[in-house]
Amino acid sequence: MRTTSRERIIASQSGLRSERAGWAVFLGVAALVLVADQASKYLVLGNLSVGEMWNPVPLLRPFVTLTHVTNTGAAFGLFQAHGTLFAIVAILVVGGMLIFYRYLPPGQLLLKVSLGLQLGGAIGNLLDRVRLGSVVDFIDFKIWPVFNVADMAIVAGVAILAFYLLFGKQEDEQRLEGQN
Repeated sequence: MRTTSRERIIASQSGLRSERAGWAVFLGVAALVLVADQASKYLVLGNLSVGEMWNPVPLLRPFVTLTHVTNTGAAFGLFQAHGTLFAIVAILVVGGMLIFYRYLPPGQLLLKVSLGLQLGGAIGNLLDRVRLGSVVDFIDFKIWPVFNVADMAIVAGVAILAFYLLFGKQEDEQRLEGQN
């Protein structure tokens, strides 16, 4: 069956709308993470000195506290004193995510959300490194290194990506087999 030029135009427009929607999800999630991360760090910088602790809910004090620390290392305070290296790596990671996104097949909402979480977190921590020379961390669960909203987003994005790579591909393959 041959398609008419009108049908090809409609299909092309539909694909373009779908592609725009995908970019909107990816960049929208990244923007939400970035705003939440930077707003929370702004509040910490404006209200807590480095090393100062605060807990708005005394009942939770044994479990979680807001503790202002600076981090020149990687996520969760790993590999301290390599800030410039991590800034360069972050720039490369951001570029890599943008390139990787361009090659995603249509659909793939879970992957777009995953990459958006990682992109927003990477940019949030990169902005701190460039602007302050270190990353602002403040969420302290006492049994884990102090971290921030960007770190949470990166970890969540990587977890979603791992879940997809382990289980999502099987569903895609089954769906394709069902279409044949």
